[in-house]
Amino acid sequence: MSEMMSTSILLFLVIDPFGNLPIFISILKHFSPIRRRVIIIREMLVALLLMIAFLLIGEQVLSFLNLRTEVVSISGGIILFLIAIKMVFITQQDHNKFDFSTKEEEPFLVPLATPLVAGPSVLATLLLLSRQYPHQIKQLTLALLAAWGISFFILMLSNIFLHFLGKKGVIIFERLMGLLLLMIAIQMFLDGVHSYFRFWNSF
Repeated sequence: MSEMMSTSILLFLVIDPFGNLPIFISILKHFSPIRRRVIIIREMLVALLLMIAFLLIGEQVLSFLNLRTEVVSISGGIILFLIAIKMVFITQQDHNKFDFSTKEEEPFLVPLATPLVAGPSVLATLLLLSRQYPHQIKQLTLALLAAWGISFFILMLSNIFLHFLGKKGVIIFERLMGLLLLMIAIQMFLDGVHSYFRFWNSF
């Protein structure tokens, strides 16, 4: 249960719904509230299907590449570290580059479902998790659903969250989540290094 909760937290941090709040609002602000909700539901469901697909095929892909669990853990720690650094040093200019204020075309798949929700960092994390826990796909799926569900709730109430937090508040909150992800990344890296040296010392 604790492992599933920690995995859910990890996936929630990587999905980064608070970081996506201002971007979602910028893209969807030309649509009516009802249409906006429909678009968010559709895009979140598409993103969920993409994430589940990567989770299910991740073990087969990494096994085909003959990658050891220790290597996966070390590389996963490095990937999450880089993601966390980007979250910690996020700026308003980084959000502004997704400003779609002059576009009224309804988004489909890109950029909301991917790369904003089911982005490369999330998909890479799911691949790594499926390799680390090959016999716990059901638990990983439940953890993913939990993280996705909370992210879905936050994005559905994006206007309310942004109203209370403000743009600067969203950036501050994202930096705090980045710090948490940074600690998780370092722990994953150290666990991988420890397992790697223990493997070689066993010979």
